[in-house]
Parts: sequence; structure tokens; C-alpha cells
Amino acid sequence: MILLIDNYDSFTYNLYQMLRELEIETLVKRNDEITIEEIREMDPQGIILSPGPGAPDSAGICLEVVKEFFTSIPILGICLGHQVIGAAFGAEIKKAKTVKHGKTSSITHNGTGIFKNMNNSMTVMRYHSLLIDLESIPDCLEQAAVAVEDGALMAVQHKEYPVIGLQFHPESIATQSGIELIKRFAQILNRRDLHEKVPS
Repeated sequence: MILLIDNYDSFTYNLYQMLRELEIETLVKRNDEITIEEIREMDPQGIILSPGPGAPDSAGICLEVVKEFFTSIPILGICLGHQVIGAAFGAEIKKAKTVKHGKTSSITHNGTGIFKNMNNSMTVMRYHSLLIDLESIPDCLEQAAVAVEDGALMAVQHKEYPVIGLQFHPESIATQSGIELIKRFAQILNRRDLHEKVPS
């Protein structure tokens, strides 16, 4: 079962529908209606942090979730969830030079982890006004993808644990191979040795 933490965003429903299409059992909880202890008792196979308004420090329990479970439960953060992952490991969150609401961009990626064997040029949908500051990425995270047009950080992956952040929206129909990325995250969940590094 995947725990989908809803940061009060309409895209959460799209994510839920995509997971159901993949026949993945999914439980949705808002970011202020669940505790760390309840998550521990629930023992989900994976956690997804949804998009949402605001900054990481206003995303309810999400920062605490990353810090508490990153070594034991695979985590995927999308948009705000991606920024939460960056902030949890010490990266700075800054305002984007240009607000991207409903805009598509081409990205290039490093071809590892969740992006392994995928087309290196992908079109993705962006809805954000904040970004992880590239220069502040901690050593434990790798820059996995950037936008071609403005060099903005579009994805991070933890170097040791299955923790992945996507600044763009894989659940959008305007994102190429979005469902494939979600499927690949789901495949990570089948590995019970969660201390194994993300496949490179």
C-alpha cells in the first residue's frame, strides 16, 4: 500500500487515479490529519508527497515524514513534495525567476535511478513559483534532471536511499512518460531491502 499525503491540492486526485490505474492500493491522508506514529503503525510500502500551495514549512507533517522515514520507506515527492525533500536534507528553497503555472518545459536527466533507460529529452508540465536552489543541494542528493530553458532543478535522487523528488507533474497528461515514472517508483516498492541503493 502507498500512503499519498495530500497537501491540499487538486492534483492529488489525478495522482490517486493514476495509482489506481496501475492497480496500486493507495490511502490518501491530508498533511494535517495523520501522525508519525500512525504512519509507523500503518507500515506503508511507499509514501508520496503530493503537490500543493505554499512552501515546505507549511506542508504539515511532510518535512517530519521525510526525516523520520527516508532510511526505511521509499518516498516520492512531487512539486511541493520535491521541495520538501530538498528542505529536509538542508537545501534552500528560493523563488523562481519566472513563475511556471501550466507551462511545459523540456528537461534532460542523468539516466540513473528512476530515469534509467528513458529518453533523455522529455517534455514535462510545471506548476511552481519556488525551486530548490541548485547551489545548496547537499552531498546526499544528486541533481537528477534540469530544465533546458532555464537550468532549473527538475529532479533529485538520494544517493543511498530510494528518495526521489520531481519538481514537475508526472500525473499531468502534458508530461511525457509520466505514468512510466510513477510505475518505476512502484517497482522500487517491491524491493524489501530498502537499504539498497537506488539502481544506477
